[in-house]
Amino acid sequence: MSNLHVQALHIHPVKSVAGTAPDEVAVEPWGLSGDRRWALVDTEGTVITQRRHPQLALAAARPVPGVGRIAVTAPGMAELVVEVPEPGPLEPVVLFGKKVETVVAASTAADWFSAYLEEPVRLVHLDDPAVRRPVDPDYALPGETVSLADGYPLLLTTVASLNALNSLIAQGDHPEEGPLPMNRFRPNVVVSGAEAWAEDGWRRIAIGDAVFRGARECGRCVVTTTDQGTARRGKEPLKTLGKHRRIGKSLAFGRLLVPVRLGTVRVGDEVRVLE
Repeated sequence: MSNLHVQALHIHPVKSVAGTAPDEVAVEPWGLSGDRRWALVDTEGTVITQRRHPQLALAAARPVPGVGRIAVTAPGMAELVVEVPEPGPLEPVVLFGKKVETVVAASTAADWFSAYLEEPVRLVHLDDPAVRRPVDPDYALPGETVSLADGYPLLLTTVASLNALNSLIAQGDHPEEGPLPMNRFRPNVVVSGAEAWAEDGWRRIAIGDAVFRGARECGRCVVTTTDQGTARRGKEPLKTLGKHRRIGKSLAFGRLLVPVRLGTVRVGDEVRVLE
């Protein structure tokens, strides 16, 4: 038996907004079911995230009964239930410089988020992730697609690596900012029982009846410096990652995964390193 187990699962229905921690979730080709199928865009049609609006950390989205429906909450705002938009004209939006076709949600969702962010925005839905957006071709196999996540279907992190990173932060220039919680990194799968940084070498793993390939390390951005409970920004973990965790051009924390066999993953599942 492996000592590696799933400690937590996370889905974030709306990109850059807080999500939920289910006990089990289905694995789809483009990510965990319900993860990052929605996003906010500005008046130019560009996807906006916590990079630009750290206060998105204080908003939250959760699935509600009905296929794809979500409920959104935020400070000072009444809860709003958002329906999956009916099939209609496709709206091209720009995500990391590339166009992705989406469907615009109801105007009530636009009004709600615009009021919260105090600027005009719209909520869009990825209607058909099987065809809309390919995985980064430098690291993809033919036909692999992804939701509105940054670039890959899933992000895996480990408890041991977070503990090691927090130890480094405690010895660094900004010890007062640590220890950091795992939610700074917005993972999908959190694994316990590994040695620190072991995930860097995981090329293929099995969780429950699903199998994933490790595509690459996850390069981290300014979102990790945003306290997910207050929306305030600091210097960590990027300062410490820059000193200790440079892999190529990335400040690395976590492993990006692509499903190769679908199934269901559950908290407590054994994690098996296949290669």
